Amino acid sequence: MLHNERPYLCNFLGTVYENSSRQALMNILKQDGNDKLCWVSAREQWQPQETNESLKNYQDALLQSDLTLCPVGVNTECYRIYEACSYGSVPVVEDIMTAGSCGNTSVYHNAPLQLLKSMDAPFIFIKNWNELPAVLEKEKTLILQEKVQRRKMLLHWYQNFKRELKRKFTNILESSFLMNNKG
Repeated sequence: MLHNERPYLCNFLGTVYENSSRQALMNILKQDGNDKLCWVSAREQWQPQETNESLKNYQDALLQSDLTLCPVGVNTECYRIYEACSYGSVPVVEDIMTAGSCGNTSVYHNAPLQLLKSMDAPFIFIKNWNELPAVLEKEKTLILQEKVQRRKMLLHWYQNFKRELKRKFTNILESSFLMNNKG
């Protein structure tokens, strides 16, 4: 569905924890009726084992949505961001620090998503889900050609991102283990 109109404006499939930003996200989606334009499937409890059916639903949601909503969970960064990239669905990433120790914002001004930001990820970063209605309204004004171009750019960025991480990781391994054995 790279070149076709996608039926859903956005998607979120996941666990909604009480008193979390995910709960705020669900409330905001319902306010303006945007939940009718988005593929939303929320559950109250995390399920450790996905079924073939739930995996297929998730993949279909990514493939059929222009945007993938990526609220923080236990951690700020999650697989959902990268899975969305692989399907050309632009991640809308909640850019806040979670309670974990993934970085100190006073020291790392890009924390908590510093790697993605340093590599110019073509994502939509938001600090609060109250910003989402404006994002969705802007999304509704894009023509198909703009969306297709953005999908291609996202897929291209993601391929380069994976290649660059592999290169960096390989260099670190080689310099740490192979170079030390030559002396």
